[in-house]
Amino acid sequence: MTETMIESKRVTHLIEGSALLDQPSAGLLILTGADRADFLHRMTTNEINRLQVGRATVTVLTSSTARILQTFTVLCREDGLWLLPAPDQAANLARHLQGQIFFMDQVKVQNAGADYHRLRLMGPTTAQVLAAAGLAVDELAAEQWDERVVAGETIVVLKQERYAVPGFELIVPVAALPTLQTQLQTAGAVAMDETAYAEQRIALGRPAPGHELTDAYNPLEAGLGWACADDKGCYTGQEIIARQITYDKITKSLVGLHSDELLAVGQDLTVDGRAVGTVTSSVVSAALGPIALAIVKRPHNEPGTQLQAGSHNVQVVALPFVA
Repeated sequence: MTETMIESKRVTHLIEGSALLDQPSAGLLILTGADRADFLHRMTTNEINRLQVGRATVTVLTSSTARILQTFTVLCREDGLWLLPAPDQAANLARHLQGQIFFMDQVKVQNAGADYHRLRLMGPTTAQVLAAAGLAVDELAAEQWDERVVAGETIVVLKQERYAVPGFELIVPVAALPTLQTQLQTAGAVAMDETAYAEQRIALGRPAPGHELTDAYNPLEAGLGWACADDKGCYTGQEIIARQITYDKITKSLVGLHSDELLAVGQDLTVDGRAVGTVTSSVVSAALGPIALAIVKRPHNEPGTQLQAGSHNVQVVALPFVA
């Protein structure tokens, strides 16, 4: 069996069955202290102060010019806020947060990545797989989390739909990891790798840290406007984001591209020799052929627009590529 066929089968499990993505470098931070919610609320784009226990949200840490510094999920617990950073970003996020704590702030930042491991389970049969593995979550709504016990250890199960590839994020004590992985795979989950995951992420039009979610763009440009509360008080970068929304000054946006070959990430997109955008993610999809995500200036970001990528013609398409 060829490598392409193997990748296609992994994507098929994601689309038709249940796929398990191991995320060994994803990390976990825990914020404690009486001021933890106020502290994070004043630093990031979303409504942290309104987050209730048992709920989760995605928020963005932005610079003074509203550029994306970090994108992460926040889980609200009785005893603290759990932050789920992007892979390899836990230490950077912890350092940044620690540097913003003033002497009056009652906030502590703990890096708990050595104690926990993150998995992501995706696909239409995932609820059945979780139930067979002893983690039934039928009652969970989107952006809710709950706890289940495996091998005497408490597993946190979060249901996410709007961020990354929809599915369940599992936050697993390292002592329970081998048992849980075995149970999930016995129940029908198939291990997948980052390549197969990226194919589905791009097909769904979902931005990702290191690709679209970087300091080259702000959240509105990168497809995360839904993670920017439009009725909260000041946070770093808020004035710029609010002005862009109010006065329709969002000058570029996340789009899909169809092409006749795999595009290079970072490649310029041009019109009459003038750069109008950049390729941010690309893959050859077994079902769709060469597809990509890009951030493109308006009016060239309209579906059907023809652009150049080097010597090749590409077409802007609406996202997602697939429902």
